[in-house]
Amino acid sequence: MSAICQLTGVHPRFGRSVSHSHVRTSRRFNPNVQRKRYFVPSLGRTVTLTLSTKAIRTIDRIGIDVAVAQIRARGGKV
Repeated sequence: MSAICQLTGVHPRFGRSVSHSHVRTSRRFNPNVQRKRYFVPSLGRTVTLTLSTKAIRTIDRIGIDVAVAQIRARGGKV
């Protein structure tokens, strides 16, 4: 599963792990993304979205119809 949120566009960041001896190694900071199913009344069907936990809370606040419109405005496929 891709670690990119379809609504907010958040994606993995890269950085360094620093050990006790101060040796630095590369690491990847993945966002907390979940696969979530929603029923979209305007489409008359369910859609499965890959969303960050922040985006799930955003959908609870603004509604799924507005969120689908925002995803399509960004050029995403629903």
